[in-house]
Amino acid sequence: MDDFRKVFDSISGEFDRWRPRYCEALFDDVTAYAGLGPGKAALEIGPGTGQATGPILRTGCDYMAIELGENMTRAMKEKFGHYENFSIVNADFETCDFGGQQFDLIYSAAAFQWIPEEIGFPKAFELLKSGGKLALFSVWADEKSADEALHEKIQEVYAAHFHPQTEYTCSLTYENAVKYGFVDFENRYYHSERHFSAEGYVGLTATHAPHITLPEPYKSNFYAGLRDAVLEAGNRITIRDTYALRLAGKP
Repeated sequence: MDDFRKVFDSISGEFDRWRPRYCEALFDDVTAYAGLGPGKAALEIGPGTGQATGPILRTGCDYMAIELGENMTRAMKEKFGHYENFSIVNADFETCDFGGQQFDLIYSAAAFQWIPEEIGFPKAFELLKSGGKLALFSVWADEKSADEALHEKIQEVYAAHFHPQTEYTCSLTYENAVKYGFVDFENRYYHSERHFSAEGYVGLTATHAPHITLPEPYKSNFYAGLRDAVLEAGNRITIRDTYALRLAGKP
């Protein structure tokens, strides 16, 4: 499968259960940075099942989301549809016509990197009001520093069983926003830990795009190897997360 963007929609329930939430301090900074509140408009690109939706929605701003997946869109409506300030459209951001709408904040949590920068940055710039803000989130998961021996065991499992048909090459140079008219680019970082049992770790891993598309028999053997490695380490793995927040403004 060449288009990894669509694979998450097939596991919306598991995605909602296992994907990381972002820390309160990050949302506090985004809210303050964009001056969010009633009368302001925010657009979330690729919300998935809403890991980064609630805190923005609860500011009282006019919230709109654009989500590619039909199942994800349905999940979002079920979860947030009772908010009067909530709306969502099931469409592709790259080709969607927003009909002249503009926003005070455009933000995206681990989704904007799926959009080619030469499409994503100019379109976001066009959709922002003068003085509007862009906020892009991502997570770096450190599975090594808490238990290097377990990390090495997991790498052995990857070497033996992780043989994807299509390589995952999704990446984005966030700093390139300034090439498309954005100003005052900055990075902010936040830290936390997550802890999983063997079953939980397999559940989390099964929500990553290259793992979802892994063919059999590699997939079953891969998950079994991960499960055994964590069980042998005491049925516990610690992941140290760094949440990266990239901010920029439209003059």
